[in-house]
Amino acid sequence: MRAVLTWRDKVEQCIYDLAFKPDGSQLILAAGNRLLVYDTSDGTLLQPLKGHKDTVYCVAYAKDGLWSHEQKSVSKHKASSKITCCSWTNDGQYLALGMFNGIISIRNKSGEEKVKIERPGGSLSPIWSISWNPSREEHNDIMAVADWGQKLSFYQLSGKQIGKDRSLNFDPCCISYFSKGEYILLGGSDKQVSLFTKDGVRLGTVGEQNSWVWTCKVKPESNYVVVGCQDGTISFYQLIFSTVHGLYKNRYAYRDSMTDVIVQHLITEQKVRIKCKDLVKKIAIYKNRLAIQLPEKILIYELYSDDSSDMHYRVKEKIVKKFECNLLVVCANHIILCQEKRLQCLSFNGVKEREWQMESLIRYIKVIGGPPGREGLLVGLKNGQILKIFVDNLFAIVLLKQATAVRCLDMSASRNKLAVVDENDTCLVYDIHSKELLFQEPNANSVAWNTQCEDMLCFSGGGYLNIKASTFPVHQQKLQGFVVGYNGSKIFCLHVFSMSAVEVPQSAPMYQYLDRKMYKEAYQIACLGVTDADWRELAMEALEGLEFETAKKERKKRGETNNDLFLADVFSYQGKFHEAAKLYKRSGHENLALDMYTDLCMFEYAKDFLGSGDPKETKMLITKQADWARNINEPKAAVEMYISAGEHVKAIEISGSHGWVDMLIDIARRLDKAEREPLLLCADYFKKLDNSGYAAETYLKIGDLKSLVQLHVETQRWDEAFALGEKHPEFKVDIYVPYAQWLAENDRFEEAQKAFHKAGRQGEAVRVLEQLTHNAVVESRFSDAAYYYWMLSMQCLDIAQADPAQKDAMLSKFHHFQHLAELYHGYHAIQRYTEEPFSFHLPETLFNISRFLLHSLTKDTPLGISKVNTLFTLAKQSKALGAYKLARHAYDKLQGLQIPARFQKSIELGSLTIRSKPFHDSEELVPLCYRCSTNNPLLNNLGNVCINCRQPFVFSASSYEVLHLVEFYLEEGITDEEAVSLIDLEAPRPKRENKWQEITSNNSQTLRLDETMDSMGDDDPFTAKLSFEQGGSEFVPVVVSRSVLRSMSRRDVLIKRWPPPLQWQYFRSLLPDASITMCPSCFQMFHSEDYELLVLQHTCCPYCRRPIDDPGP
Repeated sequence: MRAVLTWRDKVEQCIYDLAFKPDGSQLILAAGNRLLVYDTSDGTLLQPLKGHKDTVYCVAYAKDGLWSHEQKSVSKHKASSKITCCSWTNDGQYLALGMFNGIISIRNKSGEEKVKIERPGGSLSPIWSISWNPSREEHNDIMAVADWGQKLSFYQLSGKQIGKDRSLNFDPCCISYFSKGEYILLGGSDKQVSLFTKDGVRLGTVGEQNSWVWTCKVKPESNYVVVGCQDGTISFYQLIFSTVHGLYKNRYAYRDSMTDVIVQHLITEQKVRIKCKDLVKKIAIYKNRLAIQLPEKILIYELYSDDSSDMHYRVKEKIVKKFECNLLVVCANHIILCQEKRLQCLSFNGVKEREWQMESLIRYIKVIGGPPGREGLLVGLKNGQILKIFVDNLFAIVLLKQATAVRCLDMSASRNKLAVVDENDTCLVYDIHSKELLFQEPNANSVAWNTQCEDMLCFSGGGYLNIKASTFPVHQQKLQGFVVGYNGSKIFCLHVFSMSAVEVPQSAPMYQYLDRKMYKEAYQIACLGVTDADWRELAMEALEGLEFETAKKERKKRGETNNDLFLADVFSYQGKFHEAAKLYKRSGHENLALDMYTDLCMFEYAKDFLGSGDPKETKMLITKQADWARNINEPKAAVEMYISAGEHVKAIEISGSHGWVDMLIDIARRLDKAEREPLLLCADYFKKLDNSGYAAETYLKIGDLKSLVQLHVETQRWDEAFALGEKHPEFKVDIYVPYAQWLAENDRFEEAQKAFHKAGRQGEAVRVLEQLTHNAVVESRFSDAAYYYWMLSMQCLDIAQADPAQKDAMLSKFHHFQHLAELYHGYHAIQRYTEEPFSFHLPETLFNISRFLLHSLTKDTPLGISKVNTLFTLAKQSKALGAYKLARHAYDKLQGLQIPARFQKSIELGSLTIRSKPFHDSEELVPLCYRCSTNNPLLNNLGNVCINCRQPFVFSASSYEVLHLVEFYLEEGITDEEAVSLIDLEAPRPKRENKWQEITSNNSQTLRLDETMDSMGDDDPFTAKLSFEQGGSEFVPVVVSRSVLRSMSRRDVLIKRWPPPLQWQYFRSLLPDASITMCPSCFQMFHSEDYELLVLQHTCCPYCRRPIDDPGP
């Protein structure tokens, strides 16, 4: 561990406390009565914060609030002594208080003391600093305590001490954990900051200061440490933790948590942890030996057994001495210490046996094996010299000298070649005996020879792994880290602190040797690890190169030791097929003979080698024969063979591609219905070949009704589709949606809308209707617009009934569309009157329609409806019928509108001539309210309601006269079904007595009216209900009881039976002799004579276009 000073600053006052911003970007510290804010990246003082009048002793950044949000105020609690420090647990549930009298009090959020810890020194050991471990991985909350008894101790939340006290030999002033809780910082009277493990093992010094250290903290989620001193010095350090590790062949040992050693077996991935409970400074591993250097001693471990996979180590020796060295190497009976330019060889008893002095700094050292006690060392120096040293020999052997410093070394398995990586990142390979440079490669940071192949090495650098065989070009692949070992096909790579074994196929170097016809070398590479295909390729190449020994080895490697089989392969390659077949049969490999003849398309000979009637082999042979027939352009023969072999899919593909419908029919009828895949393929080809009937037959055979529906839809065979939809309603959407789209594409929009409606696609149905309505209005087809708006309203009613979530919105749209339908229906007559030369409507009808529209258009005027046309019609018909006052009003209104040129002259003339007429209206035209018998003015400011009783008028949908109907409502609690049953009772009314009295005398005969008898109206309870007290402008509806309903006659009552969620509407005719007809579909009212005439003319309802033969809802 090294501490690197990043920046330093000094202020005039003592630094009592400091704190990092949670993201680590800023540092705030308390200096005297000021707060100073620093940028942690470069130590820039961002701003001083003033405002405190006295010294600031503590500072902290808020994370999640100052105190519990459950408490409305700060609660105060007494303590037995002066509180010197405090710390919350990670979950914020408990607060630990350190006191001057040596007591630690652990309290909950309410301030109640739960645990009390008394330190042995009492008041002589004030608790100066405490901190809870922030690690989330610890099972228990652990508190570190530093007191002025110069002790460091650890406690659980329960108050139980963990381990023993650790002596510090100074008075601690501050204690701080790293973010993950793995290390502790301590500072105080020793004028330095020390780094400890979480268990209290001292690891080293972070930085020495000139005065007491009052505070130290760790930057969040980093290895940066800040120190604040009594003399005002602020120091910011970066801690660098170096990798301490060792590697020998398949075993890798590395330091963990600074005090533990983990040994990893790179092949089996087994790991074992050795706890040293002290700082691990160096690690060395060799065969069954492991050496660990601690600050005061070196531990030598050995394996329990000679098993190559054994991972159990035990202490063999301890060398209780303090050593200072740069590198540590262990051998079978010795340890080697490297100290700058000097190497020392020590026995396991700590006795120095030998020493070597080098010319330059030692940069690399490695054990290259040898007998126990006589191992060889490979040493690389900074001056470029490379030496070989034997442990039992005082004299070093210079292998070679190069111009650049050595960074990494490795020797080949036979010790004939040496690979060196120098400080220029170049890999250089030398022949040890001749000292000749064989080759060099750039971009290398480490190198390793393959321990099983003399001519193969790998090196890493620049994010790539490079594998070089002999003098061939380098084979590259991406790899992060450093190569440290190469064994067979496994490459050991160190990335950051993790060692991993990477399996690398040796195919690329094997093929490099094959290209040079170096079969033996290629065989050696293949033995390291290649695929089966690579092995076969090697054998074939060796045979072609007449390297039979290599080919034979390859076969043995794959477990083939039969010479007859080998010879059969040779005969087959020589074209002696029959001799090869005999040898295959003799060696028990008839299948190879079968494969040979089949590949040669010699099927007659191949049949001789079919296994005893094995159907699989027979099928395979026929299939291959069919493939051959197909390739030589004999499709019919191929189809027959495929059918015989059961390869129906291939037979269908050939038949379909050639358009052979008869053959497809034969195959489809021959197949079982369980064979869905070939049958579906047949159906697809039938569709492509325009034979939908056979496709339908095939779909029926396998029971694929969905595909059958799609077929009918695609071929537009709608009758068959509808018949299928009747039997299987689940396909209704699949049928009616495409049908609707087809109708829309063929300009049959009304039918398309109905089809969408049947399919349950209300959205599409509404959109089609809206488009139809808009088009009808734009094209001035107002009768069609009225019909479409009525249909839209009924669609909205259906949606409101089906979807409660849209009920209110849909009902609002329903009433709006109903109103528009009535307006456009009436305006159709106005438009025809103004646009066409002849009128088909009576003057009274046009007069009534224009009045109805004028009273209805009180707010916005719908698209297409012209107020000019409406007022013009009203003015002309009013004048013609004697309603001069109304005509004058209409002409006055027209003066304020933009009048078309064609009406200009007529309106100007009418405006002049109307002034010669009397200023009143004909009484014959005045509408009568049948509820209150009030004569209403022709121009009504209230609209189409009575000015007296506010009863809405009911208009005929043809003549637009006010009908003698009064709407009434049911008393609460009376259902529609009950009301209808009461009306249907037809309760008998009391007989009226004859009011006329006949008196006969001698000379005369007299008829007298009896005035004393009850008036006629008093006998009808409904008529009595029509009377009301006019107390204001609000409408008072007629509400009837059960007795009134019972008195009614069924022929006098008209009921609009709206579907849910609408309520039924009830109307009573006050002139039973004048017949009224109501359409059962749209519920519009007509004089019966008018309705019958219109139905005869149009063969349907003039409003909703319901055919006369339709019984209705």
